[in-house]
Amino acid sequence: MPNRTSDSPTRLLWHALLGPLPPDAVPTRQPVASPEVLAGPSGRAVAGWEQLVLHLSAGAAGLRIVLVVLDADGTLLSASDAVLYRTTVNEGALAANSDASATLLQLSVGGRFEEDGSFHGTRWHSVAVERGGDEEPGWESTPSEPSPDDVDGLRAVVAELIRRQPPRS
Repeated sequence: MPNRTSDSPTRLLWHALLGPLPPDAVPTRQPVASPEVLAGPSGRAVAGWEQLVLHLSAGAAGLRIVLVVLDADGTLLSASDAVLYRTTVNEGALAANSDASATLLQLSVGGRFEEDGSFHGTRWHSVAVERGGDEEPGWESTPSEPSPDDVDGLRAVVAELIRRQPPRS
């Protein structure tokens, strides 16, 4: 069973921006570009670059995606952590009716890591209301500078993801 907070039996510990990863979560490793791009002249610039991706699903309550980009030498280039929460006024409606009106909250921190160790990125806070049916929700997004705690948290998540990376094939 996934780790959960003690105050709420349905809230997953990992379903939080910059939160701890589930103990058994292993990222996937993949090239940053398609084979077609890598075979062309522009593909030489990113040859050997890889991304580690961790997709975590909280079912109808949302998801979390962590992404780390490494160059051909394994040097960290960029990373992001994004979490999406989906809630309804009546939590029972969330499981029972996927067409129920819901509030969507997306939080993320991501950006570029420089050779000198500095980080240049953005924190995003985005909100939308999902009214059910086929209509796309209208998002309101607010960017801000990541705090030092955000950057430290992202560094910790990145270090853990790199530690868990699958072996190269």
